[in-house]
Amino acid sequence: MSGIAGLVSRTGDVREQAELVLEFTDTLTHRGPRRGGTWLARHAGLGHRQFHTGPRNDVPQPWFPPELDPAPAVVAFSGELLNPGPLHTALTARGQRIRNGSDAELVLRAYLEWGTDAAERLVGGYAAAIWDTRTEELVLIRDRLGVEPLYWAELPDGSLAFGSEPKALLAAGLPAEVDANGLVDVLTVALKRPGDAVYRGLHEVRPGWLLVAGPNGVRHRRYWAPVAAEHTDDERTTVQRVRALLADTVRRQSADTGVKPGALLSGGLDSSAIVGLAAAGGDKVSTYSVDFAGSETDFKADALHVSRDAPYVRAVIDHVGTRHTEILLDAPSLLDHLGATLRARDLPGVGDLDVSLHLLFREVRAHAEVVLSGEGADDVFGGFPWFAAEAERPTASFPWSAGITDRSGMLSAELRRHLDVDAEVAARYGEALAEVPRPAGESGADRRLREAFHLQLTRFLPFLLDRKDRMSFAAGLLVRLPFTDHRLVEYVWNAPWALKRVGGREKGLLREAVADLLPTEVVRRQKSGFPFGQSPEYLEAVREAVRALLADRDSPALPLLNAEALRAQVDGGDWHTGTFTPPPWLPRALLLDAWLRTYGVRVVL
Repeated sequence: MSGIAGLVSRTGDVREQAELVLEFTDTLTHRGPRRGGTWLARHAGLGHRQFHTGPRNDVPQPWFPPELDPAPAVVAFSGELLNPGPLHTALTARGQRIRNGSDAELVLRAYLEWGTDAAERLVGGYAAAIWDTRTEELVLIRDRLGVEPLYWAELPDGSLAFGSEPKALLAAGLPAEVDANGLVDVLTVALKRPGDAVYRGLHEVRPGWLLVAGPNGVRHRRYWAPVAAEHTDDERTTVQRVRALLADTVRRQSADTGVKPGALLSGGLDSSAIVGLAAAGGDKVSTYSVDFAGSETDFKADALHVSRDAPYVRAVIDHVGTRHTEILLDAPSLLDHLGATLRARDLPGVGDLDVSLHLLFREVRAHAEVVLSGEGADDVFGGFPWFAAEAERPTASFPWSAGITDRSGMLSAELRRHLDVDAEVAARYGEALAEVPRPAGESGADRRLREAFHLQLTRFLPFLLDRKDRMSFAAGLLVRLPFTDHRLVEYVWNAPWALKRVGGREKGLLREAVADLLPTEVVRRQKSGFPFGQSPEYLEAVREAVRALLADRDSPALPLLNAEALRAQVDGGDWHTGTFTPPPWLPRALLLDAWLRTYGVRVVL
């Protein structure tokens, strides 16, 4: 994972904007602190920032074949391929002469060999930008699940810019504006339309898609999607297949780095499974966990936080035998770091859930450069509580936000005249359902759960991946995600709900696949979410900050918010529900205000 950026202009000479290309490329230095580079031609400029991930990829970028003059194409590549060996073999068999074997070279030579069909042959988490000097076309490719981010926008002068984060596009000249559609993205959680990116005119390349921008405009093509098909394997075979796929992806993501990755450990099933599989290879794994000072007395169970992590973390350490480091955070100080998470996202996030993750990554970075994480397992295997709820009582909404009846209640009367959040969410839900592939004859719980899993993979998982990406790279840490291996996703996607829930437990299939690696109490542990600050000092600090916001006549957020509803939350009981939706409003109000101020965002209604 590194950072890429670039500019394409049909009317101007990009070489005359060399300083601008360098400037907005360098906004991504935190994604690639090792070195940076740019490549310029009349109609295009590419930029790259490199994150050191081992000797094989220690190659300056943007990269082009040095033996070909003029170069037929140039690439800026961010991320990692998990199939460099097979790709190298296939290219060599077709007469391609591989010089350094880096991911960037393999991607470019694959493009020269197969054109945009090369995307189907690339395995991993990546974003690639290729300028074809022969056709003067820009090709942007994003990995299947969206592990690696990739944004693009058409600028006011008619040029097209792209980059790994919104900040690069803003530095390139994209106006900092948000319309009603973008405000819905800000005011809800994980309900963003794929391809949208909050800022007016800013877009994402959708996971599993590619974009081609040429003299005739911009066109998009989907190269991957999970295919709905009958699952014919029995329980024993399915469990074995899941184990084999997981073991293989953990092995791949632990190899060829130049540095042995550590692993994040929460004591939950997902991270513990990764640790167990990594340790099964014979190496002693370095693990890292997070807790809050005083959590022994401050912790209160809720819908997503069933139990404290610490006892289960210790059980895994004792069972597997890891080298462990506990990161202890001070909950009252979380408020001090909201600004850092805003700058990492370039958007309002989810408050203390962002901050605690960022602080964990920052502290881990003092010990490790690369770590494995269990992110994605709940999305693939059905670990969140809303999956079981949908199986028993199907709703007509996004499962994680079902039951919310007034999403506009915290908005000002003026904003409600322009924006009906509930109606917009309903429209987005209808659009999302229309995308679900359906095998013939599927009915009942399996039909609804296929919908739920598709919504999860295309809406909620991207929200989690985006959060992980920004919080980790703001800390200079590379986090790898074995559960996002598309082969695993494709296989589990078609397993019926009863098989995913073997033993009557959430993620029963995963539990069976790794049960022999872990202590019994961890295998049986109920899903419990990432810890967040619950100390009275933190809760009161947030209240005081919102009181100050309510008293600030110059606040750009207050015209958008229902001040009386906010004041009622400030003066009332607990404002943190322990759920993703509705999100905790008080820290989000602070973030909204800071975003509008810091980024000079103009609201266009």
